Amino acid sequence: MSPEVQMIVGLVIGVAALILLVLKTKIHAFLALVIAASLTGIIGGMNPVDVASTISKGFGNTIASIGIVVGFGVMIGRILEVSGAAERLAYSLIRLVGKKKEEWAMAIAGYIVSIPIFVDSAFVILSPLVKALSRKTGKSVVTLGIALGVGLVATHHAVPPTPGPLGVAGIFGVDIGSMIAWGLVFAFPIIISGVLYAKWIGKRIYQIPTEDSLGYERPTKEQAYQEFLQLSDERSKELPSLFRSLLPIILPIILIFLNTTLSAMELSGGWVDYVLFLGQPIIAVGLALVAAIYALAGDLRREEALERMEEGMTTAGIILLVTGAGGALGQILRDSGAGDFIASKVAELPLPAVLIPFFIATIVRLIQGSGTVAMITAASISAPIVMNLDVNLALAAQAAALGAMVFSYFNDSLFWVVNRTLGIKDVKEQILVWSVPTTIAWAVSLVAILIANMFV
Repeated sequence: MSPEVQMIVGLVIGVAALILLVLKTKIHAFLALVIAASLTGIIGGMNPVDVASTISKGFGNTIASIGIVVGFGVMIGRILEVSGAAERLAYSLIRLVGKKKEEWAMAIAGYIVSIPIFVDSAFVILSPLVKALSRKTGKSVVTLGIALGVGLVATHHAVPPTPGPLGVAGIFGVDIGSMIAWGLVFAFPIIISGVLYAKWIGKRIYQIPTEDSLGYERPTKEQAYQEFLQLSDERSKELPSLFRSLLPIILPIILIFLNTTLSAMELSGGWVDYVLFLGQPIIAVGLALVAAIYALAGDLRREEALERMEEGMTTAGIILLVTGAGGALGQILRDSGAGDFIASKVAELPLPAVLIPFFIATIVRLIQGSGTVAMITAASISAPIVMNLDVNLALAAQAAALGAMVFSYFNDSLFWVVNRTLGIKDVKEQILVWSVPTTIAWAVSLVAILIANMFV
């Protein structure tokens, strides 16, 4: 067996073991990734001792690039959850967008809220607002719920500091400012397609929640909308202001963009160095955390505020371990030479190289269900390949993140969160409500990536 064939066999066995362990055993995805990396390296012909050191190297390098940002980000998200800032954003957007466009308001709210808050939590937080809005406007809860869900899942997959795309950026070595910029752009057509589908399917699955359960009740729309505005006024008195709610989200994005822009212009020295410092992701997100603490957690006792942030950190630990293990698998592919070999073969194919991470993420997502695991796995496998090809790495990173959006179904927790929250019990309707729109979002992102790849 030639060394090249041996490397490919090692990769195939490693990935097969990863999928088997995640699907059929009690082994966590973190340990499964480490086992897959070990098998890939040893079967692929690496010295066993070198395999262990390479795993440590890849894990450490990945965590070094994103660990602090993930930690700060999840603490910000937890503060936004408990302070009511997410609700404030949604209410404000409904008023801004106006009557008869509530589905657009919910999609935009999801687009913003999911940047710092985990998508499952964000949907649960905003679902009472969806139900109230449906009850008071006469619009199907399905229309409003899908619009919110698509808005949430778009930035959840594409925009750091959400841990998934942040981890992908770290594995590809992509500037976080570039990842944010591309993510915000790609999420926009996804939202448009999601809202259009939501309006269409809402007419076919028409449900209005009653006060105690999901039924089929439709009030007079004009009167109901005014009643909703009155109720939102009362609720708004208990929530933080719009400025305070937006500050922890907007501040790091502005600072990181400034850093990216000034770096691209190759400016330095004097005040520019201080702006570049503030725009470093760990500093920008750290300042956003400080802003969240004092702007939104001022009413909490010190012990309670610390407890809320530590609750966020429990989630961060899992994400960091999985992402770091993904980085270890990627390092194995680099050091074994498998990445270089596959890249040379892929370069001969009439296929845009940017689609490699996209379709790997798609396949892994369909097999095991977790979007985060799919994008991290796709990035780990594809980064050593595309780095040796003529590909914009930011687009490749987005491809890995967005390819994992395809056909959310029974093995995805968000599938159940959306359908159960909206009261959808029939299996066919559950697929129409969430599996279909996520697949439409996947297809739209594929077209968007190909178009961007033509010009960048």
